[in-house]
Amino acid sequence: MKNPTASAFRALGSFNYRVWVAGSLVSNIGTWMQRVAQDWLVLTQLTHHDASAVGIVVGLQFAPQLLLLPWTGVAADHYNQRKLLMITQASMGVLALALGVLTIAGSVRLWHVYVFAFLFGSVAAVDAPVRQTFVAELVGDEHLTNAVALNSTSFNAGRMVGPAVAGLVIAKVGTGWAFVANGISFAAVLISIFLFRVSELRPSIRAHRTPGRFKEGLRYVWNRPDLRAILIMLFLIGTFGLNFPVFISTMAVKVFRTDARGFGLLSSIMAIGTISGSLFAAVQQKPRFASLLGGSAVFGIGCTLAALAPGYWWFAAALVVTGAAALTFTNATNSMMQLSTEPVMRGRVMALRVAVALGGTPIGAPIVGWVANRFGPRWALGVGGSSGVAAAIVAIYFLLRTRGRTLES
Repeated sequence: MKNPTASAFRALGSFNYRVWVAGSLVSNIGTWMQRVAQDWLVLTQLTHHDASAVGIVVGLQFAPQLLLLPWTGVAADHYNQRKLLMITQASMGVLALALGVLTIAGSVRLWHVYVFAFLFGSVAAVDAPVRQTFVAELVGDEHLTNAVALNSTSFNAGRMVGPAVAGLVIAKVGTGWAFVANGISFAAVLISIFLFRVSELRPSIRAHRTPGRFKEGLRYVWNRPDLRAILIMLFLIGTFGLNFPVFISTMAVKVFRTDARGFGLLSSIMAIGTISGSLFAAVQQKPRFASLLGGSAVFGIGCTLAALAPGYWWFAAALVVTGAAALTFTNATNSMMQLSTEPVMRGRVMALRVAVALGGTPIGAPIVGWVANRFGPRWALGVGGSSGVAAAIVAIYFLLRTRGRTLES
């Protein structure tokens, strides 16, 4: 009988993956410090509780996922992923330090944050498909599902620690130092990449430099009904549901009237749910479409409970449920799309996944921010809940059609 604990951490048997996770954890803490500090800076220091401004920042940060889509996936499939990661990680570190210096100097303006959000998002658009497909080079396809889940665990461990630390840093020394801390944290990832045992990497087949590679990726996805259904669900939840910078900041400030520490604590509490969801995914050998249905349905329920929460701690409890559901859903989409895709196409397929999941944010975040301003944060969360229900309907439709075809054959 297999040990569940050993099964949940089997990808850590690889030296390269252990080093990667350690460096990523440090960087993830810094990333979440910056996210909380950025929202707090815009909402309380550069505007008078303007949720639309937060939505614009979030939108600008994720717009490059769509704008750069024709190039990001091709880059992930063609270039040396290890070297590309070194460039993107170093670039994000420099941008974080620059924003920190501006903020500490007292020179930062709202338009500065808009520009930095777009630049950071542009680098992240190149980084995301490379980072996601690079996991296969570290552990191979055998442990890919487990490694994807453990990556999420690391990301959400950072989500648990980072916001709470950011709240303390903001309260004690100021917002700018949270940006500086994030800039420094990228050094941990760069060090981990330098420490890799290159001989143990498992590089996948690189795509040839031929015209029309992006269109080839689109055709590949379009001819796969399962991938199409996943991307539609991702678009719905990614566009209207995964707007927690808007949800949490407006609920904290406008409804519960808490300070920076209370705001940071909410993001940390949500991470309890996201870590639970990622550990559950780590134990699974292979995700199924039913996981997408369950994750999206519970996500819709969790957002609804958060919208109806009568107090701060009830809202925090609902965030735990929502976080677990969100990670169950997103991890399943990541693993399913990678494992069912030919290695030479993975970069382009994963770039499409990231673009659909995050690229809709420039549409959804300003809309959700406007709803929060016009009707209140609770109604904005209601929009998020509706996205989960709509995604669940798409999953049910796909499963019914698949079952019907199986019976006919």
